[in-house]
Amino acid sequence: MAFTETGIPGLVVFEPRVFEDDRGYFFESFNARVFEAAGITRPFVQDNQSRSVKGVLRGLHYQLNPMAQAKLVRVVEGEVVDVAVDLRKGSPTFGKHYSILLSAENKKQLYIPRGFAHGFVVLSSTAEFFYKCDNFYSREHDAGIRFDDPTLGIDWMTDLSAVQVSDKDRDLPFLESANYNFEFSI
Repeated sequence: MAFTETGIPGLVVFEPRVFEDDRGYFFESFNARVFEAAGITRPFVQDNQSRSVKGVLRGLHYQLNPMAQAKLVRVVEGEVVDVAVDLRKGSPTFGKHYSILLSAENKKQLYIPRGFAHGFVVLSSTAEFFYKCDNFYSREHDAGIRFDDPTLGIDWMTDLSAVQVSDKDRDLPFLESANYNFEFSI
């Protein structure tokens, strides 16, 4: 199992070892011992899954402290562009983003620590998106930033004028006026 640093502290790509033969494939999508050996020790308490059609953009979401969430995200059907934005005050990469193509085919996963905004856009006809969280959902702590904030410079690899975005996500603030309460620490 391979873990790859992204250039943003704490944000890590995980590529499971896949065993394939003429019957299909098998892989461990999560093993606490393997993740702990890689320095990822937060226990996961909630699994979420969504299904979306091509052009749906969800994000950029996060939960404020004390209900912040770390996530381990992957795609079980289809293909998405997945994006994480560093919102940790004092981070050398504050306001920077990382994007990755996640698909059922490549089986890559992204570990997103607490203190990041997260979102994705569906590139395939449909996509099923699955993620583990280390904290429970809290409506009172739900927050986010605009997916099309020009200061972030995110390339969503799709025509943003044609994406389907919820009213809630379209009404999120830009980073400069967003509410976030994360501190960077190693």
